[in-house]
Amino acid sequence: MRSDSESLFEDDNFKIPVADRVKRLPPYMFGKINKVKHQMRVDNIDVIDLGMGNPTDPPHPMILEKINEAVGDPRNHRYSVSQGIANLRKEVAKRYDRKFGVELNHDTEVLTCIGSKEGFSHMCLALMGPGDSAIVPSPSFPIHVYAVMLAAGNVIALDVREPEKFLENIAYTCEHMFPVPKVVVVNFPHNPSSTVIEQGFYDELVKLAKKYGFLIISDFAYADICFEGYKAPSLLASPGAKDVGVEFTTMSKGYSMAGWRIGFCSGNSEMVRALATIKGYYDYGLFQPIQIAAIVAMRHCDDAIDELCVEYQQRRDALCDGLERLGWEIERPKAGMFVWAKIPEPWAEMGSIEFSMKLLNEAAVAVSPGRGFGEDGEGYLRLAIVENSQRLRQAVRQIGRCLRPGDDVAEEE
Repeated sequence: MRSDSESLFEDDNFKIPVADRVKRLPPYMFGKINKVKHQMRVDNIDVIDLGMGNPTDPPHPMILEKINEAVGDPRNHRYSVSQGIANLRKEVAKRYDRKFGVELNHDTEVLTCIGSKEGFSHMCLALMGPGDSAIVPSPSFPIHVYAVMLAAGNVIALDVREPEKFLENIAYTCEHMFPVPKVVVVNFPHNPSSTVIEQGFYDELVKLAKKYGFLIISDFAYADICFEGYKAPSLLASPGAKDVGVEFTTMSKGYSMAGWRIGFCSGNSEMVRALATIKGYYDYGLFQPIQIAAIVAMRHCDDAIDELCVEYQQRRDALCDGLERLGWEIERPKAGMFVWAKIPEPWAEMGSIEFSMKLLNEAAVAVSPGRGFGEDGEGYLRLAIVENSQRLRQAVRQIGRCLRPGDDVAEEE
């Protein structure tokens, strides 16, 4: 039986006449690693999985109590509305006002999605078609590339790790390309590199959008997980942003509701309406008890986000402290759920995929190879800080024994 974590197809030699959009998708980069990881678990090997940003913390008890109550109401088992129930959209608008000073009309500028990834993908369908191009950040979270491709658009990947240079390259591309890219995708705090920006970045991006006539899609999935006083800025807080863009947020990270699949699109009313039109054909809305529980989460559980940020910072430090003792070059992230680590010498020449396989086979630690996020990711690993600090320290010890056998430098000082 195939594991859910395995790639469905071994190659792209389909025996049936599938659509060209499917043929355009490359083989799954993480398929080999996932297959080995699954087999190791079948063999009762304890794999410490730092490969996927899958939160392990439970939602706040108040959220769980509310969903249990809502599930008991027969009325909540009917079809919902695809745009999300009104009280939930009102709560999203209130939270934007509270956190970022952004005023939103819940009727026309907020839409509920089945997770931000679904919303982003359908927004690409709503905005793009053959001949359209989108600038996406590189290294690239896969959906930022493949949602554009599935919408028959062309991808222009620009390195995002120096934000000011990223802005310069956007302007240069718009000056020298015809037609101008239709969409610019931004994702800060960035997955996978953890690059962050300040509000001034968005101020300049909005000016470029108005100058060259492109639209902006901000994937703000890691908005809530910030460290040491850093506050991730919202695109919508920049002057004129609602004229040219939308922002996707999610309850997966800050509220530990990843499996609940609930997110939001907020901003430009015409872009929101286009997404709503697409979704009206695809779904009947999110299960209503989840929406009701999300209202309670946003009203009463923001303090739990602050506590979770402290926990994630402790995990970040546990992992980074250990890797630094092993001699790795680490730039500690200011936000997000990942450490973006340069592969140390002399193993860099192996390449990120083979080095990741070495850590999996010899250290029982699963990580994401940077190559899986495009060419700009080669030479790096993405390590998710979703395990507790004790497990992360254990992962470092196992990595140390794998790379430096007989050396106890990875042990805590």
